[in-house]
Amino acid sequence: MHLLTVREVQSAVEGDHTDGGGLLLRVRGASCSWVFRFTAPSGRRREMGLGVARRGSAAQTGDSLTGARDLAHDARDMLRRGLDPIDERAKVKAAAQHAEQQAKATKRREHMTLARAARDYHERVIETSRTEKHSGQWINSLENHMPPEIWHAPIADIDAPALLAALSKVRSLDDSKKRVPETLQRMRQRLDAVFEDAIFHRRCTSNPAAAIRRKMRETQIKRERGAFAALPYREAPSFMAALREVQGTAARSLEFAVLTASRTGEVLQAAWAQFDLDAATWVIPGALMKGGEAHTVHLSARALEILQGQRGQDRALVFPSPISVGKPRTAARPMSNMAMLTLLTRMQMRDRTTVHGLCRATFSTWANETATARPEVIEACLAHKEADKVKAAYNRAQFMVERRGLMDAWCAYLSTPACAIHSLRAA
Repeated sequence: MHLLTVREVQSAVEGDHTDGGGLLLRVRGASCSWVFRFTAPSGRRREMGLGVARRGSAAQTGDSLTGARDLAHDARDMLRRGLDPIDERAKVKAAAQHAEQQAKATKRREHMTLARAARDYHERVIETSRTEKHSGQWINSLENHMPPEIWHAPIADIDAPALLAALSKVRSLDDSKKRVPETLQRMRQRLDAVFEDAIFHRRCTSNPAAAIRRKMRETQIKRERGAFAALPYREAPSFMAALREVQGTAARSLEFAVLTASRTGEVLQAAWAQFDLDAATWVIPGALMKGGEAHTVHLSARALEILQGQRGQDRALVFPSPISVGKPRTAARPMSNMAMLTLLTRMQMRDRTTVHGLCRATFSTWANETATARPEVIEACLAHKEADKVKAAYNRAQFMVERRGLMDAWCAYLSTPACAIHSLRAA
């Protein structure tokens, strides 16, 4: 061990010069290097380079010799532990390369946020294929509404639950707490395109916007089945007075829905064959009812007046879509389920009530709080199912007179000017 001196290293000629313990100084022309020769645990004879042997000065040569001996010592220690020094060095090198690649990938991932990916896609695809107005709306819906913690997150790190949670915050963005499901759906569709493009360009590996499509629909259904915003019943006469001044089928269908405490779909699908105007009744088929059973609605004087006003628009539908009226060769279509909601928006009431809440919850609150009718009668008017099957069978044969009286009282309440204390604008 340690057979070579600094002077011998400096003066070594062509050939291999041993320092002991497998360490060699190898001189080949102008090249001079350190080599460790050993027998691997597998029994194979191997040589491992330990770097250049520097001989420019005595100090430099001494440092080079000491460094080579230290490396040879480490290699011998590995051999004692049953490891091959060359294989171990390859592993360390591979690990270092992998760590470097990971660091570069992390840097690229952190740089490519959802915002950058969306802007890039918008610039390459949307701006070149859409009108300036639509292009601006496309990117603005994301820029203005996406929560910052997701918008500026690396696109590769965004998963479906996080995206769904972020989009759920979009439901009440403005000061009036309006819900914006239309904007939400458009945002999801645009994010779907952004993630698909990012997958194509290897910026991420999954599309959470596609994964949450069903979950968003389930969440929307759950919300719709929950508590609906409803206009306080004391303000209902003022609203109805203003509604009667509005022209059009949408206004009449909404007024009719309020007067009959009906659901939107039941009114939009109302057909003349369902009505007996002489008996002042409307029998809604079970196929249109939430509970699946036919339901009889007693019609007040104003409800009958609305029906008379709708005569002649269509032979089948009471409230046909205006765009299909006057086209004899084309079957009339019902109005869109957005028609009444759009009307509330025009009347600046959408932030105060939903259509469902106005037609049913407002009626129910009025009838219960004023004790205008017994709870069983009110529930029967709303076609709510009775949980007790025995009571349900009994109730079906009862309340006809009381239900008619309740609907007439509701119509009278909505039409009484004395009840309209405040104007709609003041409300």
